[in-house]
Amino acid sequence: MFGFLKPHNLSARLQRLKTQQLFSSLTPRELKMVDSMLHARHYLAGEIVFDEGEEGQALYILLAGTVTISWTRDGVREVLAELTAGSFFGDLALLDNTPRSAQVRAKEACEMAVFFRADFLALMETDATIGYKISLQLARNLAHRLRAQALSRPRIEAL
Repeated sequence: MFGFLKPHNLSARLQRLKTQQLFSSLTPRELKMVDSMLHARHYLAGEIVFDEGEEGQALYILLAGTVTISWTRDGVREVLAELTAGSFFGDLALLDNTPRSAQVRAKEACEMAVFFRADFLALMETDATIGYKISLQLARNLAHRLRAQALSRPRIEAL
């Protein structure tokens, strides 16, 4: 009778996206809009998702599988992190045009949703509310990473 009172039935994919921190504040309608902009990608174990130094054009949402993030310093490849389903990476690509600072490689077969910068910028122009909500989550994630990095470094006492 009252359509606006019906619960929103989300597809399995939308339910998985709703559990992502990046999209947790979106309404079902907003989530469907964003989902229409995401591109499905699959990677085999050992396959490079993107390489250090490449132009960053997209954010990756890991729906299934595990990836390893690493970089090369002084000629030695150093593993920085291992991410599992529910994580996202490459988020700086939505915000700037700088080259990738690390390599991401699928540790096992992975399923991802890819959000390209051009789509994100178009979304911000057409629906500022959704753009704001996603931008706020990106900022929170970056702040969390910066705090964690600062806490892991030894403090130098003033002389």
